[in-house]
Amino acid sequence: MSWWAWVLFGFALLLAELLTPGGFYLLFFGVGAIGVGMALWFLPLGATLQVLLFGCLSIGTLAVFRRRLVALRQTATPRVDAIADDTAFALDDIPAGGWGKAELRGSSWNAKNVGDTPVKRAQRCRVD
Repeated sequence: MSWWAWVLFGFALLLAELLTPGGFYLLFFGVGAIGVGMALWFLPLGATLQVLLFGCLSIGTLAVFRRRLVALRQTATPRVDAIADDTAFALDDIPAGGWGKAELRGSSWNAKNVGDTPVKRAQRCRVD
């Protein structure tokens, strides 16, 4: 193939990566194809060597960079357990062993008083 066909194929793979959900696979094959196109621009390579270079570039970049890109893409989502030991404020009186409302991080929550003493409105309480 000519150099421009490899570059066009590479950009098509990059576009396909943008349009598909997934985990950064087509990106590296697109980079490999563009790399072969650039190599062909400077060096005359046979068809077998072109395919071999495409495979080496694609798999090499995949092996080196994929894990880093996936790690960058993941967001740190707080777990629900992360609210344990936080301080909430009772929105109404909560009797001992009873249910009521409490505010935590700007949201209203159903709260159960597991203690032996009632919780008064606006009193601080600990989340278990």
